[in-house]
Amino acid sequence: MPAATEPMPQTKPRTAALLASVDEVEAQFYDALQAGDLARLMAVWADDDEIVCVHPGGPRVIGHAAIRASFEAIFAHAPVPIQPEQVHRLHTLGSAVHHLAERVNVVTDEGPQVAWALATNVYVKTAQGWRMVAHHASPGMLGQAPPTLGEPPSTLH
Repeated sequence: MPAATEPMPQTKPRTAALLASVDEVEAQFYDALQAGDLARLMAVWADDDEIVCVHPGGPRVIGHAAIRASFEAIFAHAPVPIQPEQVHRLHTLGSAVHHLAERVNVVTDEGPQVAWALATNVYVKTAQGWRMVAHHASPGMLGQAPPTLGEPPSTLH
């Protein structure tokens, strides 16, 4: 994937591909975040009034127009230098859930750092192909990648 400072090639489609796999749609989502490309980013979302996005530390944003406005405000500052890592997938015939770690390059008073957020992306298969219906990301943590635990925690929260 190109670095966040490199512009995306103009040959990329402005809509999510009809026959794209879930992984290809997810790659388009993260490519669009890195490029600050609002049209490409919104193309991966389902045309449903109940789609939802929770930005790290933010409230629930529900609906296509509200999600678009939230990403427009984010992109007004800069593209998001983010890379998906440690992707775990659960796929069925008509839905898919990906939970992953998002690596975000940030600049702090101490210089360049890496922050990590944990995210869940939910996709459904629609007449237009696979589309995102939910994106939920935790607040970021500076430092090393979050560990993946094999045993469930002993407490719920």
